[in-house]
Amino acid sequence: MQYRTPEGRHRRTVLGRYGMMTAEQARQAAWDILSAVAKGIDPAAPPEPDRNAITVSALCDWYLAEAEAGRILGRRRRPIKASTLTMDRSRIEAHIRPLLGARQVGALTLGDIEGAQADIAAGKTAKPRAGSRGGATTGREGVAARTISTLHAVFEHAVRLGKIETNPGKGVCRLASTPRDRRLSRAEIAKLGKAMRAAEAAGGHPTGLAAIRLLLLTGFRRLEGLGLRRNWLNTEEAAIRFPDTKSGAQLRLIGRAALELLLAQPQTTKSPFFFPADWGEGHFIGIVRVLDRVCVLAGLADVTPHTLRHTFASVAGDLGFSELTIAALLGHAARGVTQRYVHIDEALRLAADKVAGEIAAILDGAASRSRAAERQPGASEPALDHATA
Repeated sequence: MQYRTPEGRHRRTVLGRYGMMTAEQARQAAWDILSAVAKGIDPAAPPEPDRNAITVSALCDWYLAEAEAGRILGRRRRPIKASTLTMDRSRIEAHIRPLLGARQVGALTLGDIEGAQADIAAGKTAKPRAGSRGGATTGREGVAARTISTLHAVFEHAVRLGKIETNPGKGVCRLASTPRDRRLSRAEIAKLGKAMRAAEAAGGHPTGLAAIRLLLLTGFRRLEGLGLRRNWLNTEEAAIRFPDTKSGAQLRLIGRAALELLLAQPQTTKSPFFFPADWGEGHFIGIVRVLDRVCVLAGLADVTPHTLRHTFASVAGDLGFSELTIAALLGHAARGVTQRYVHIDEALRLAADKVAGEIAAILDGAASRSRAAERQPGASEPALDHATA
């Protein structure tokens, strides 16, 4: 049988072998083929694979490969960031593959996905820290919800690009995690400062201690502070020009206390970072261990690098700064036209300086000494007379 496909290509196909097929059966088979061709079907074309028969593990491999090549767009219609892919890969390897990797996408139900979420929250995929580097794999509601969000995003990208037909995670209910609102009080900041001075005197890690202080004085995210490069600092403007952050490229103003801390960091190697790694060419990453040791000395619990960011915002709020100003200091994504231009406001520069100065005074114990001096009878009058004179 010879025919032309809907694309215009000539096809020849054998209907059968004479003796095992009669002429009448051959004619009927020929009519069936012509009928299919008239409907736009190529009977000789190989059958298309069942797209939903792909496994979750294979689909995750496809997603990671395509995203790393820049062929999958994320937020703001730009290629997915390397830092986001690192987190996605971690969740895939630690939680998604062990629980759902061997399952076919087309056979998954909402119950399967929400069941995996419950297993992650219960700690079934948790693992202790292996070796001297890296972290432990944990569970809890927040990890479970973010992992299911990653899986849902993989499915959505696969549907949009024709890799699978439907998203089996559509409509999944994600666990509501408890917001992390831990922040240090002024008394706790003072305890932390005292413990940091004790750790420094005892030979504590100088890079780690300086990084902890910087996060407190600036409210930077952990990797923003640790990965800070020297050529990003504009000394004259007292600002950091981040080429890329969670919210895109930003100009972030810092206070005088933070600027002095950065300028005091020794540059003994050719590293481009203010906080270089102990070995290798990367930046320092061991801040969590240094912070844990300092917090043990200070008698503080449940303190993470993100707690330092919350503390910066809390002190800024105590000093009376508005939510818009605090959001700009922290580098939150702009929500409107006004916030896009707030970074050029001189008031923001003054706010950064005041918040950093206040936190530095508390850390160094100067804030408590100045308040004690103010409480002494007649302490303010001589100062005023001296200033007037």
